[in-house]
Amino acid sequence: MTGKVYLVGAGPGDPRLLTLRAAEVLGQCDVVLVDALVHRGVLEHVRAGAEILDVGKRGGHSCVPQEEIHRLLIEHARLGRTVVRLKGGDPFIFGRGGEEAEALEAAGIPWEVVPGVTSGIAAAAYAGIPLLHRRYASSVAFVTGHPQIGSACSAADIPLDGHAGADTVVVFMCGKTLASVARSLLRHGRSPSTPAAVIRSGTWRNQEVFLGTLEELAGLEGASPGSPVLAVIGAVAGLATKLHWFGAAPKPLRSACRHPTAGTRAQTGPAAAFDLGAGALEGSQHEGDALSLGADAPEGTRHQADALGRQAAVAFDGVAYADGLESPP
Repeated sequence: MTGKVYLVGAGPGDPRLLTLRAAEVLGQCDVVLVDALVHRGVLEHVRAGAEILDVGKRGGHSCVPQEEIHRLLIEHARLGRTVVRLKGGDPFIFGRGGEEAEALEAAGIPWEVVPGVTSGIAAAAYAGIPLLHRRYASSVAFVTGHPQIGSACSAADIPLDGHAGADTVVVFMCGKTLASVARSLLRHGRSPSTPAAVIRSGTWRNQEVFLGTLEELAGLEGASPGSPVLAVIGAVAGLATKLHWFGAAPKPLRSACRHPTAGTRAQTGPAAAFDLGAGALEGSQHEGDALSLGADAPEGTRHQADALGRQAAVAFDGVAYADGLESPP
């Protein structure tokens, strides 16, 4: 008998933002294929004895190809297993969940989507930025800072046709392309004085918010604020100063590309958030602050849920946002 695959959104990082449906499915599954940016506290909900496969993608390292992930999902389902594909944020917001759903449909495998809280909303909210506001914004566009698959353009020329006119533009996966995104918006007629915010490590205890203008953002050419980052461009970004409620107060945009003090990341990053216990997943830098297997660990490494997620002490230490960060085109 064929099993079923659940494409589950783990939310922006804080395990308490996991949906009830997601926790229910994790508690019933036989196999979990987990992304690198999923907060390991989420794995506490996995049924004891279930198999956990790490298939996260990490910038600068070899990774499990997307086609191999499709194969694993189909293979385990055909063995009659209940399979969870656990993805940061929401599976259908720059998370390649659509591609996985297409592969499952083509293979005749039953599947279901469990939506998650997307980072595009959560990181902005933790920065004090309402994406929509009766006075300032009635439309919002979610865009990627990477060229589309098959696009002739390079990362130095991100096309925003059809999106630049939105009152608020939220840019995912833009750590290395902020300046080109800003230039594209300027070419499409956005005012140089448009407020812009860059959110780094959104909703973690070391969250940083940088505020400036679109013109200043375009001036960051050749510099990267690190990752994970998300940009919010539009009048609502200027509200971050007044509506700041979490973490450090916003800083000038020009300071976004300064390197943190030595040792800061080790003291405040996700690896310090909780103790995963001996033999558990180690913290590594993928797109910045994501928890994942160490760089030397084999891809697709298997773990048992009762030896991993249930060893985590999940005292809240912040939230990392994730949608799409581990899977650029």
